[in-house]
Amino acid sequence: MIDPFKVQIRFADIDVMGHVNNAVYLSYFEMARVHYFKQILGENWDWQKDGILLVRNEVDYLVPIFLHDTPEIKINVEHIGSKSFTLNYEINVGNKLATKGKSIMVCFNNLEQRTQEIPKKMKLKLSEFLT
Repeated sequence: MIDPFKVQIRFADIDVMGHVNNAVYLSYFEMARVHYFKQILGENWDWQKDGILLVRNEVDYLVPIFLHDTPEIKINVEHIGSKSFTLNYEINVGNKLATKGKSIMVCFNNLEQRTQEIPKKMKLKLSEFLT
């Protein structure tokens, strides 16, 4: 079990309406992915050889998040294919679901500039978060 990623909201994240700007949520998802991948793959993972590319994002804004809120992001895995996988995000403030999201990721070898099969270790770890 991995603890949810705790977001520290910056003043720059807030828009004129006083809540987190819609574009900032994608950065929060990215920070949560880094948090989760660090936990499941370790710090020495070779991201050049066994990397990932983001190919699609979806966000459902349910309720606004404000500067002094303390959002937490949980990630689970919806689907694992041969080269791609789908992550689901839930951003909660307290016990209230504020935002849902989804990302489709494709495995990519940056050294050879080509897509590739999901590495065995990554696939095994991702399968632990399948819902």
